[in-house]
Amino acid sequence: MRLLEGNVAIIAGASSGMGAATARLFAEQGATVVLGARNASALAAVAGEINESGGVALAVQTDATDRAATQKLVEAAVEEYGKVDTLINSVGTNLKQRALTVLDPADWEMMLAVNLSAAFNLTCAVLPQMRAQGAGLIVHFSSGAVQRPDVSGVAYQASKHGVAGLAYGTREEEMANGIRVTVIFPGLCNTPLVEKRPTPTPPEVMAKALEPEDVAKAALLVASLPPRAYVPDMRLLPSQL
Repeated sequence: MRLLEGNVAIIAGASSGMGAATARLFAEQGATVVLGARNASALAAVAGEINESGGVALAVQTDATDRAATQKLVEAAVEEYGKVDTLINSVGTNLKQRALTVLDPADWEMMLAVNLSAAFNLTCAVLPQMRAQGAGLIVHFSSGAVQRPDVSGVAYQASKHGVAGLAYGTREEEMANGIRVTVIFPGLCNTPLVEKRPTPTPPEVMAKALEPEDVAKAALLVASLPPRAYVPDMRLLPSQL
């Protein structure tokens, strides 16, 4: 039996990187996946690939910084499949002009909106359904930079710290409602986000980086555990860096 048979999972940020890898893996393991992202064409391509491979995927173009859009994403999942067992939040971004000496206030606001407010919007959108079910799992992808500070930028680090705080606070408030919350802290990973670094990462370093599929497997582990098992957080780092 596949690990996620019967599971309905919303995966936000599913058009590329960790989100797309998680969507593919969850579908392979029997989950019905509802995919959200801003890039409609890339999102449709991921959903099409899953459906052509025998999985079940529904693409819903979603700007997670828009609270109404995240509500529509959840509504689409419930209308089509009747429930939401799992929410995976893989929404995130960074920018090249990230140091305090060059960071524009507008970019600070953008980073908070995409990396943190989107996580809040998704959480608020899915909680009523999960409360009504008496069960649910929320998994946020944060960053290894939260636990080991680096030069990823103050806006990135502040927003990703915020995701961890959101996850921990939600866990404490919603545990009695049967809702589990996990935050995963991936280290350096070979995703399009790496291309936004101020200077290119050397190939020999990237050769040792995590792959999106590694993070997807961590999410699968959490999602496949029975409700009695609670994983509050998970640090996932490359073994050779």
